[in-house]
Amino acid sequence: MVCERKYTSMTLNWESTYAIAMELRRQHREVDIAEVSLQQIYNWTLELPEFEDDPALANDDILYAIYQDWFEENTHYGRK
Repeated sequence: MVCERKYTSMTLNWESTYAIAMELRRQHREVDIAEVSLQQIYNWTLELPEFEDDPALANDDILYAIYQDWFEENTHYGRK
């Protein structure tokens, strides 16, 4: 008997700052994070297919947390 696994995709919301940062980092490898604005992070986050939250709930603290997670990953592991 063959067992089939079904994987559900992870949904992202504004509380998922680290997961959002990792997905943006993966999708925008060529970007220098030092040149990314909070507005770009906001726009790119809304474009993520896994993102399912109210855009109106975003604020600078959340966007900066995403930026900081992305920046720290690049600092520790290099740009990938």
